[in-house]
Amino acid sequence: MEKISQSVVKKDHSPKMGGRSVYVADYNTAKNGDGILTGKILHSKVARARIRGVEVPTLPDGYYYVDAKDIPGDNNVNIVLDDMPVYCRDTVEYIGEAIGMVVGPDSKKVDRILSEIKVNYEELEPVLDLRTAKEAFFNYEYGHGDMDKAFAEADHVYEEEFETGYQEQTYLETQGMMAEPEEGGSMYVHGSMQCIYYVHGAVKRVLNCEPEGVHIFQDVTGGGFGGKEAFPSILATEVAVAAKKANAPVRCVFDRREDMEYTSKRHPSICRIRAAVKDGKVTALDCDVTFNAGAYSTLSAVVLQRGIIAAPGVYNVPNIHVTGRALKTNTSPCGAYRGFGAPQTFFAIEMMMDHIAQDLGVESLAFKEAHLAKQNDPTSTCGKYHFPVPVQDMINEVDKVCDYRKKKAEYSKPQTGRYRRGIGMSMIFHGAGFTGSGERDIIKAVTRLHKYADGRVEILASNGEIGQGVRTTFCKIVANELNLPLEKVFYDHPDTARVPDSGPTVASRSLMTVGELLRRASIKLREIWKDGEEQEVEERYRQPDFMIPFSLEKFEGDAYPTYAWAVNAIEVEVDTLTGVTKVLGAYGNFDVGTPMDYNIVMGQMEGGFLQGIGYSSIEKMDYDDKGRIRNNSFSDYLIPTTKDVPNMQCMLHVEKFPDGPYGAKGAGELPLVGVPGAYLEAVEQALGGCKKHKLNHVPFTAEDTLKELMKEAE
Repeated sequence: MEKISQSVVKKDHSPKMGGRSVYVADYNTAKNGDGILTGKILHSKVARARIRGVEVPTLPDGYYYVDAKDIPGDNNVNIVLDDMPVYCRDTVEYIGEAIGMVVGPDSKKVDRILSEIKVNYEELEPVLDLRTAKEAFFNYEYGHGDMDKAFAEADHVYEEEFETGYQEQTYLETQGMMAEPEEGGSMYVHGSMQCIYYVHGAVKRVLNCEPEGVHIFQDVTGGGFGGKEAFPSILATEVAVAAKKANAPVRCVFDRREDMEYTSKRHPSICRIRAAVKDGKVTALDCDVTFNAGAYSTLSAVVLQRGIIAAPGVYNVPNIHVTGRALKTNTSPCGAYRGFGAPQTFFAIEMMMDHIAQDLGVESLAFKEAHLAKQNDPTSTCGKYHFPVPVQDMINEVDKVCDYRKKKAEYSKPQTGRYRRGIGMSMIFHGAGFTGSGERDIIKAVTRLHKYADGRVEILASNGEIGQGVRTTFCKIVANELNLPLEKVFYDHPDTARVPDSGPTVASRSLMTVGELLRRASIKLREIWKDGEEQEVEERYRQPDFMIPFSLEKFEGDAYPTYAWAVNAIEVEVDTLTGVTKVLGAYGNFDVGTPMDYNIVMGQMEGGFLQGIGYSSIEKMDYDDKGRIRNNSFSDYLIPTTKDVPNMQCMLHVEKFPDGPYGAKGAGELPLVGVPGAYLEAVEQALGGCKKHKLNHVPFTAEDTLKELMKEAE
């Protein structure tokens, strides 16, 4: 193990374990000592309607009703498109949309006032089913090769449809934001979030003020998984407008049901794949991907981009055509979630390859291995795999740990009795960093190091700690380059009033991209270091020279500078009496380049792997015929625990990326992405294979298993 990889005590370990960390809900008073008003949102109770009027009861002194009429600036939340309002316009588009906010000092009185408000709805017909949705927020298409020729010459043509559902982030801390008016008219906004400059841009626009008129601070944040990328911008603008009207600090913290019912989730998807096979090889893939964006576009553009880039999987297929669209429905807007569109499409292509192999009478893993991409092969978007593709070696390493090939052959024999076993394997990549030219043209990351006269060094960057360890790993990088003790380097929670914009805490980019900027800045500081003086250095992002420029219009070029890789194997036992599937073993091999801290990385791998198993199996969420999310508590939305997967073995395979710090690549999203394909392949084998039970959707629950077994009984 390299020196930089050796584990240390995390910088935030002691305050969190000691109960000293301050979350947004923990403040007793505002920064200036004033009391804090409670804000609670008046959510729409219907999925689509014109608002004909809102009857608000007489408000006691010190209580306020806030809505769109109180917005000083633009009633649009700054995300991608200008379609998401702060408070609703003339219509509401989903159950949960913010109509207004009630603000006051006593939370019980605020609840009472909310219950007495009468909203006059003129209900309109909602679009709830993705299959009947027509309005597209985004459309993309790309491809290469001669599709017509490949299908005309094919020995076999296969066509299947795959479906995935919602997934709720279930972070420990619910959404919460607080806004405090400051002397001179500026607004201080803080809370639970991933991206302080996203929130800064949104609040600035809504308050119609100059950049210095608002500053954003990330409080200690209890998890994100993507759920605190865009939604905090929405909630921040709502509390900022309320604080502006009340001229007092306002805090809004969601309860768990509110959070689960109304905030963003993973996009449900339908993926149709048509494949041509000639002489036992897949010669063409035609992938049609549809994502349910919900009522507003939020981050669906970039989620869809990543999803369709991953649609052909890790395979080198000469002829490819991919279309993708994100459609509007009158349901909760979907947004970022660990993996960002890739789990949906990797699931589809992995199952498709498995089903083709079974139909051809070929062992599934051998069939996939015959199609694996290699270094210097073209990517799906006509870029290039510039660096080693270690998937074959990683497959062999997993096989050695769990005896995959032997078990696959054994479980392929006819099984009888109550308990039946299966094993499945998937292989995936995750593009490291922002898609396309986003880092170069949009983010343009900047970092600084400030050295104090006493020799301490402060990191100035905008990336937030959400449990992934950047407050520790960033410090390790800087301390290593400056040859300083770790305690001499510190990184506080970021504040837009103090730190430059180094980009958002998303896309597995923080360590690889920002960490490398900090390493380079450390070298600069080392070269000019003067004892006893304050000094500051700055480093800006430069796109690697080797990258093939990416065109979003043509959808071609290097979508990412490099890729992290994973191979997952899952072994299951299905109880044919109850339908319950037991995970006997989960084996994950992950290439994230050089780990910056072994324990932190392994924690991410294990947590993400378990999260992927939940997505594949028990995390069932749906809406009713009115468009209301039905699973809005932990009583009816189940997430896995360590007891559900007692035998989990994660390992690291290291292929260094020369433009990452010490060879590091993105890590956070990788462990979840490939799980559904491995899980469902295992369940399908336990049920007798795809010729007997062709499975095509996740989550695949115990109820789904029983439905399949009932078909067998018929």
